Amino acid sequence: MLFVPAAAPQRWAKAHTRGADAIIVDLEDSTQPEAKAAARAQAREAVQTLHANGATVTVRVNNDPAHIEADLEAAVVAGLTAIVMPKVESVSELDGLSAMLDALEYENRMERYTIGVMAVIESPRALERITTYADRPRLIGLSLGSEDFALSLGRQPAPLSLGLAAQTIAYAASARGIMGIGMATGIANFTDLDAFAAEARRSHAMGLTGAMCIHPNQIAVLNQCFGVSDEAVAEARAILMAWETRLDGVVSYKGAMIDQPVVERARRLLKSAGLA
Repeated sequence: MLFVPAAAPQRWAKAHTRGADAIIVDLEDSTQPEAKAAARAQAREAVQTLHANGATVTVRVNNDPAHIEADLEAAVVAGLTAIVMPKVESVSELDGLSAMLDALEYENRMERYTIGVMAVIESPRALERITTYADRPRLIGLSLGSEDFALSLGRQPAPLSLGLAAQTIAYAASARGIMGIGMATGIANFTDLDAFAAEARRSHAMGLTGAMCIHPNQIAVLNQCFGVSDEAVAEARAILMAWETRLDGVVSYKGAMIDQPVVERARRLLKSAGLA
């Protein structure tokens, strides 16, 4: 998911060409308080333009009573897939957001729940409460806001400080069949791509399904690290072929015993790659 500032049309106008699975039109951290209104005025055009160009479009709003209603009024338009809700701390915030989206969907002649919500966890308190709001009906994903989470903790954003948070989010998302987005490190590094890739692979191994990024340089790395490689596809197919030769509940493959969970994992991998 690639961030682009709503107030930077030179960036969002071509964001659909960068290879990201989704674009986040940002009204929050990339915009100073005095520039919020001007950015909001451009958000609707950003959503419409990106959608017309084939992108999956989301908008990160401000979780602030002074801004959120106006942010949503600007953002909710045909072509919007989801709202990225930062700094979620409670069920009431998500329920309030959902009620506002109910009204805006009605005004825009959309079916209810057309607009999903990605809840961003950015503090230890929010992480403690994750099971209380992870089942809300609009939720399509949970995300770790690594920089702000580390700030809340008083540590640098690194695997030792963020690993448990990343894995907790991965588990909560997986249990509900929704996206688990994030990395157990900061996402500001767009020059040392080898280091960035190592952390992306670590985060994928934790169970996360993707990540947000701030620069187009990071997209190919994330697509590779969170995507399905040709080697993994070939391995999954070989496992399924071996399984078909079994005489009982297990079969040997490359010196290891293959049983039902291994086979199901191979099937899911192929399905995630659109091959089954």
